[in-house]
Amino acid sequence: MAKTEVPEPLPPTPPRQSGRPVDPRLLRYASASRGFFLAIGAIGFAQTLVIVAFAWLLTRAIVGAIDGMPWPELVATLGMLALVVALRAGLLWLREAVAARAAARVEAQLRTRLVEAVGTLGPDWLAGRNSAALAVTAGRGLDALDAYFGRYLPQLVQTVIATPIIVLVMWWQDWISGLTVLLTLPLIPIFMILIGLATRAVQQRQWQTLQHLAARFSDTVQGLATLKVFGRQHRAAASIQSVTERYRHETMRVLRVSFLSGFALEFLASIAVAIVAVSIGFRLLDGSLTLTVGLFVLLLAPEAYLPLRQVGVQFHAASEGVAATEDIFAVLDEAATAGEGPARHTDTAPATGALEVHGLRVQRGDRMLPAIDLTGSPGTVTLIEGPSGAGKSSALAALRGVVDFAGSAQFAGRDIRDLAPTTWLAWAGQQPGLISGRIDENVSLGDAAPQPALVVRALDLACADDLDPAQELGVQGAGLSGGQAQRVAVARAFYRHLRGHAPVIAIDEPSSALDPETEARLWRSVRGLADDGAIVVLVSHRESARTIADAVVRLEPSEVPA
Repeated sequence: MAKTEVPEPLPPTPPRQSGRPVDPRLLRYASASRGFFLAIGAIGFAQTLVIVAFAWLLTRAIVGAIDGMPWPELVATLGMLALVVALRAGLLWLREAVAARAAARVEAQLRTRLVEAVGTLGPDWLAGRNSAALAVTAGRGLDALDAYFGRYLPQLVQTVIATPIIVLVMWWQDWISGLTVLLTLPLIPIFMILIGLATRAVQQRQWQTLQHLAARFSDTVQGLATLKVFGRQHRAAASIQSVTERYRHETMRVLRVSFLSGFALEFLASIAVAIVAVSIGFRLLDGSLTLTVGLFVLLLAPEAYLPLRQVGVQFHAASEGVAATEDIFAVLDEAATAGEGPARHTDTAPATGALEVHGLRVQRGDRMLPAIDLTGSPGTVTLIEGPSGAGKSSALAALRGVVDFAGSAQFAGRDIRDLAPTTWLAWAGQQPGLISGRIDENVSLGDAAPQPALVVRALDLACADDLDPAQELGVQGAGLSGGQAQRVAVARAFYRHLRGHAPVIAIDEPSSALDPETEARLWRSVRGLADDGAIVVLVSHRESARTIADAVVRLEPSEVPA
């Protein structure tokens, strides 16, 4: 039911800060990143050699032209210089291509791991999070990894490789210039750390504001009908406008810090190169340094500072992706910790048997829901009824394996904790859970070899035979009414049973959006499936459901703890 007020979304949990240029969890959770670092390292080393070769060949060409180098030798030098320039361009293209491919693979792996983590943590954990904020993290946040992999990480690797090699070459040729660079070089990382701390803080505020904005917009849309009835839609719109304005301010603050940090790094590098140039100039004048060595070292000096400067610049471009990965790593860490508990097996269930539940209790928050006892044999319909909050849906959640429970639950004499739910249970909940695609694809979801005839029969049994199986649906089943979507979800459960994949059918309030005539038809379908050998567990508050039930499990209001 829609809410009369759109609640203030819970603020996102502050992401853990790794305090390192590269979070080691990236290597653990995204295996594609390991090969990426090896490839980028090899490319970075080749680029460094090309930089040194370019500076040497350019120095040789200029000095040779001044000293009257023979024309054939000068042409050969210029030809090699052109080849080096082409090679440098080729390496830059290769680095971009490798980074783009790695970003796409890592994004896919992290999204997959995130979905698996949410499944591991379960509905209880998800209920305490805002799904819109999580969707922003998995969507736009991971898309921002393009800048992280395409610019920041390659430049970071290039810095680790190129800077020491270039400084050593400069020291080898002119130790005074090498020492000057060695003494001034630390100023750039010091300022980078200070600027990075400021940037990280404002970027995290911007990222959290974006999540807040997405969450508020989602909640407002969900409750818009109720808000309009009570005349509160204008207040909700004003709230969204306020959050949007705050996001604009945070974005402009990030841009200001980025521009100021870029200027500071460029200024420091320029001053350092100027010091090296002045030193070389004076020694060229007094004859203590040759033109060849002086020009070669002077050409290398900017290249020694450039990687560090670029790391600082690219950090800003990649900061949104960094913020998103930290949020995702926090979820994956939580799932890994949860997975350290008793392992659930995924054995295949027997093809037939009875469902026996004794003393099944599910804890919700700080209260324990009432115990449930039921026995379902092939050919029977077991009805669970009771007031809202008594634990009816929670009992089905326990059977599906998405919440822990106390007590005993067995199918065919096997503990359901040891069985994969997909091998014995077909389920339809109160939320249809449809996906974008055709109706027949939703009905046969999970079937490697769908059978169109069974899809049509399942739709007919679910009273959805008026729907075209080829109809395309949008996100979350957009294009269908609430009742139609519910019937498609029920058809999906029926289809799974008809395919022989699930001897037990569990359906939660399947007739809540149906008129009495359609409801009666649905009950006849459920009864018919049971008579054909299915074990049906039905949750319903409708009195009419009792007409098809072989057994009724009622949860009385007095059983629900206060």
